[in-house]
Amino acid sequence: MKSRIVIILIGLALLTSCSAFVSQNTGKRTLSSSMMDYLYPDKDSRTRQQPEIPLLSLPVKVGLAFVPSSGWQEGIHAKDQLELLEKVKAAFTQYDYIDRIEVIPSTYLKNGKGFATLEQVGRLYDVDVMALVSYDQVTQSVENNAALLYWTIVGMYVIPGNENSVQTFVDTAVFDIKSQKMLFRAPGISKLDKRTTAVGVDETLSEKSLEGFNLAVADMTTNLDAELARFKTRVKEEKIAKVEKRHGYSGGAIGLSILLLGLVATRRKAARALGITNCKLH
Repeated sequence: MKSRIVIILIGLALLTSCSAFVSQNTGKRTLSSSMMDYLYPDKDSRTRQQPEIPLLSLPVKVGLAFVPSSGWQEGIHAKDQLELLEKVKAAFTQYDYIDRIEVIPSTYLKNGKGFATLEQVGRLYDVDVMALVSYDQVTQSVENNAALLYWTIVGMYVIPGNENSVQTFVDTAVFDIKSQKMLFRAPGISKLDKRTTAVGVDETLSEKSLEGFNLAVADMTTNLDAELARFKTRVKEEKIAKVEKRHGYSGGAIGLSILLLGLVATRRKAARALGITNCKLH
């Protein structure tokens, strides 16, 4: 009888020592940063704001930054943020109406909130437009039926009794700093699933969290590229912004489109004045 009790106590001790290696992060966890909460910390500020039509000086100087994480959460590691932002930066570089893109650490945005802080950062980095990347990632780890075998020490290491999922959403919103007007935005999503043992949960969640951000940013970058290409058409057709050229700037994608549109309109007026109704313009 005593030997049986000793065996049970030894088994419990071994299980207790193993618990130090078992994840304490099972259940649901969320990492997020809110663009709306950051830019409009006062609930009434958004209703009071009446953004004007922006005047963009071509080529545009763009700042790129992650919105700081909400509350006490750690969010994405600074090194990973910068690597992700470099991938987003690639979507901007191919357009000649963009002068340069400055990757800005979110540390510079943490000391304040709202457009006043955005204006300070804009002056510091000499940028006219800010692209803010916000995110929301939900990780979840739940035990499946196989987790019943976790009561053996070996089971915690070899039985895939945890179902892990990571769902990630990222969003880039591009603002003209002076007018406080949002020019366009682009989303990106990803979802990952993987089974693990009890001992492997933390490593898997950490690995899949970063992978989820990489996949979501890649998806967002594709959408962002499409929005950047569409932006020049929207400026021309929807009048969402006025444009002017900086000294030494010869035109570029937006400027050239507007110039050609003006030339076509001038030729049509001239044709009508001469009574030519079916004039083909080459």
